[in-house]
Amino acid sequence: MRKMRQFYINGEWVDPVKPKPFDVINPATEEVCGRISIGGPKDVDRAVAAAVAAADSYAATSREERIGLLQGILDRLKQRNDEIATAIMEEMGAPWSLAQRAQAPCGPQHFEAALEALKVFEFEELHGTTLIRKEPIGPCALITPWNWPVNQVAVKVAPALASGCTMVLKPSEVAPFDAMILAEIIHDAGVPAGVFNLVNGDGPNVGAAMSSHPDIAMVSFTGSTRAGVAVAMNAAPTVKRVAQELGGKSANIILDDADLQRAVTFGAAACFSNSGQSCNAPTRMLVPRKFLKDATAIAAAQAESTKAGDPTDEATRLGPVVSAAQWSKIQDLIQKGIDEGATLAAGGTGLPAGLDRGYFVKPTVFTNVSNDLTIAREEIFGPVLCIIPYDSDDEAVAIANDTPYGLSGYVSSGNLERARKVAANMRTGMVHINNAPLDLMAPFGGYKQSGNGREWGRHGIEEFLELKSVYGFEGKQAG
Repeated sequence: MRKMRQFYINGEWVDPVKPKPFDVINPATEEVCGRISIGGPKDVDRAVAAAVAAADSYAATSREERIGLLQGILDRLKQRNDEIATAIMEEMGAPWSLAQRAQAPCGPQHFEAALEALKVFEFEELHGTTLIRKEPIGPCALITPWNWPVNQVAVKVAPALASGCTMVLKPSEVAPFDAMILAEIIHDAGVPAGVFNLVNGDGPNVGAAMSSHPDIAMVSFTGSTRAGVAVAMNAAPTVKRVAQELGGKSANIILDDADLQRAVTFGAAACFSNSGQSCNAPTRMLVPRKFLKDATAIAAAQAESTKAGDPTDEATRLGPVVSAAQWSKIQDLIQKGIDEGATLAAGGTGLPAGLDRGYFVKPTVFTNVSNDLTIAREEIFGPVLCIIPYDSDDEAVAIANDTPYGLSGYVSSGNLERARKVAANMRTGMVHINNAPLDLMAPFGGYKQSGNGREWGRHGIEEFLELKSVYGFEGKQAG
């Protein structure tokens, strides 16, 4: 069992001001896999003070110095990939194949993207006689979730370091161990004391203390829309910048000229991946009404072939959801889908066959879903797919956009120009045409209640910078 009960503040591992142990549960076994400490406002004060003290000196570091630090972290992340993957598998239940090949590698991938962006980033630009400077915004609060833990930490820590900002990180208390391994790596890479600080804790206490702290210049938050609203309200009195990546209910539009078998299989598998715990998962599949029966059969077959079980088994493709609370929420929503009249094509409530413990959810497919049903409106955050029929391209786009969210979208077509037209009309921060993969150098973020910032690559660095105009930088002096 892991015991990591200290916080990383000002270059040292320190005890919390007031001990408050917290058990981390392995969701596959429902047993304690480790123990941390939950901090409080006084721990946040210590961490923020360290970040403030280090802010000016770190902001003055050169591009070359920051490149060296990022490269040192990147190298060590790669060396400890399997250790981080093991932590993720234990703390949030990701199957080993996913944890080792996708979850853990996200950390070094985002540090590498920030590193490459930093090498060519323009911090100064001359417009006539005016110099426009991009300067570090100052000490930042970074608050991250449990679903892609090291990924979400890396997309904040890497650009903050690249931009010259100091920071205080609060990883999810549900999945904290991978972030604490990263803290060890940051220390070993020689990041100056006070630049990076970590305090474990919950949202109402530590998260609120960070987002409302008068000495924090910016909050970067990833999590639910509900929690994002609370963060913004806490930050408002001090008028600090808030960058948020929030929930989603992404539509996957399959046009009538697409390869139906391929598009539906890929879409269902993407919905079930990571046990449905991805904010950009394609959870609403829109199919031409004439293909509804065939699409349903294909999606149901994919659900039935998705093996749930022990995350340490290489054959396992579906791990548990992260907690008992999440499991109960998902069960309630599946039952609500049944009660509201959606057709259950696969899965349903209860544990998958052969499992008697762990927070496992059956891969579930609802078909003939109306977009006004609860399961089509709410972010379920579980392996639950809603198939919605449509009669025209325009209707498909209208259904896709009929949501408070706008994080991601998907469109499949045999005609690239047709797919591009549909993509242009989707009100989302990202659209995948024919299942194109994510681009780590492109901006990640959403419209509407899916957030108000962008992460990844150059765009991630921009979030941590302030703009300054220096007039008369070139030319004759006035007067």
